[in-house]
Amino acid sequence: MDLYFSCSLTGGRQDQPVYAALVTHLQALGHRVLTEHLASEAVAAADGGLAPEAVFERDTAWLRGCDAVIAEVSTPSHGVGFEIAYALERGKPVLCLAREGVRVSKMLTGIRHSGFSFQPYTTLEEALAQAGAFLAEPKP
Repeated sequence: MDLYFSCSLTGGRQDQPVYAALVTHLQALGHRVLTEHLASEAVAAADGGLAPEAVFERDTAWLRGCDAVIAEVSTPSHGVGFEIAYALERGKPVLCLAREGVRVSKMLTGIRHSGFSFQPYTTLEEALAQAGAFLAEPKP
């Protein structure tokens, strides 16, 4: 599957090791992660020279073309919220993962859209297992 991985960039990068582990795991399962660069420590350098319009056009094209979205939402991000809504409006399955105990917007936890799943996790291993289980489910 072609996957769109979404995570906080400007809201904070304290979860970057989790992002990297998730992307590595998704790739090990045989999936192509269109946004693998977002898990890198050097993501600011990779996207830093791009105009906002170019990022928007590139990322929305990836969202339209992907098979599913996996978002790590422990750190609030306007961009991640937009990407989730954009994907859902286009019928893409979406999994949101968040560390147990963090405050997540009710706009996310309240979604009852077909194909949407919100899963809290306590360990990295649990998050990896939840991502694998989500991808193993039949997709519309």
